[in-house]
Parts: sequence; C-alpha cells; structure tokens
Amino acid sequence: MGRGRQKAKHTKVARELKYFSPETNYSELERELTGSSGDPILDENLAKWADYAVDNESRASDEDEDDEAKFA
Repeated sequence: MGRGRQKAKHTKVARELKYFSPETNYSELERELTGSSGDPILDENLAKWADYAVDNESRASDEDEDDEAKFA
C-alpha cells in the first residue's frame, strides 16, 4: 500500500473517531464515580481490604516528614 493511500485511510479513521459520539449512560457514570460497583462480590472484597488502603494525604505528610528528617 502506498503512503498516500495509507495516509488517507488514517485520516478517515481519525475523522470517524473525532466525530463519533456514543450514547452516554449517566446512571453507570454516577455509579462509577460514587464507587459503588453494584457487584456484591466486588463490594465485599473492597470492604475486606479497605483497612490496607493508604490515604494519599497521610502518605504525603509521611513523605514530608521523611524529607525533613533527611535534611535536618
């Protein structure tokens, strides 16, 4: 396949992707953003391992304390 034909094919695909607008499922989006999966097994596993989750804010403060200790 020549370069011109290949470029035209890529342009066609890019144009289709650019103007493609799928139907948005807002209830599914809301469920994803709130963290509820609706799957009882997954929710059970999340609850089981929640104690091991590290909060980003506490991790950041711990790193700041470590940095201060290095330079002290």
